[in-house]
Amino acid sequence: MHVGAGEFVVAALVVLCGSLVQGTIGFGLNLLAAPFVALVLPEALPVTLVLVAWPVGAVTAVREHHALDRRTLPWLLLGAVPGTLAGLAIVTRASTDQLAIIVGAVTLLGVVLSVVTPPIHVGPGSAGIAGFVSNVTGTAAAVGGPPVALLYQHHGGPTVRATLGVFFAVSATLSVAGYALTGEITEDRVLLALALLPAMAAGIWTSKHFHGLVDRRWLRPTVLTLCAIAGTAAILRGAL
Repeated sequence: MHVGAGEFVVAALVVLCGSLVQGTIGFGLNLLAAPFVALVLPEALPVTLVLVAWPVGAVTAVREHHALDRRTLPWLLLGAVPGTLAGLAIVTRASTDQLAIIVGAVTLLGVVLSVVTPPIHVGPGSAGIAGFVSNVTGTAAAVGGPPVALLYQHHGGPTVRATLGVFFAVSATLSVAGYALTGEITEDRVLLALALLPAMAAGIWTSKHFHGLVDRRWLRPTVLTLCAIAGTAAILRGAL
């Protein structure tokens, strides 16, 4: 995988912005970053972005651990295990163009559902399904945020950030273990992930200053708009 200066700058900028968003609202790093990375470095998906996002969940969970939804979290994680296996089956069979289309489709579906879905009852059944779907798409296309974020979209910010943080940290561990077993982790993908870590760290550190903006309702529409544009572009890139 050849990474030019332009491609790296694009990847670093979207990881920075995505980390800022995820640290602020609880999800969004790869929802925002994956479609753009699919355009410039499709070979990096999904492994590199999952590796980059791996520490983010732990950081957001530790920050607001007091608000963790301990009752529902086990059901989310229970669904994530078979979701990982299904995602691995997809990623080992799909081409880079197909993955770009998957990323775009998952992103657009997440945007649409985020806009039109009414409040969902958070219980064992809905949590298990959300955890399963999240890690199917998270493992296959590095975009696992929408299903679990939809489940908690009407909860308070601290609960969303803490609970999703723990879920993403554990589900990413499952995905990385699966990549290792199937040979998807390569030296160039790991080196690119390491090179992007400073951008991730800068975004997640800065995000703590923006928690208060969540209630002003301007950040989420902006993110969804950007994701819709990026998702459409990724689908077009994979189809052409």
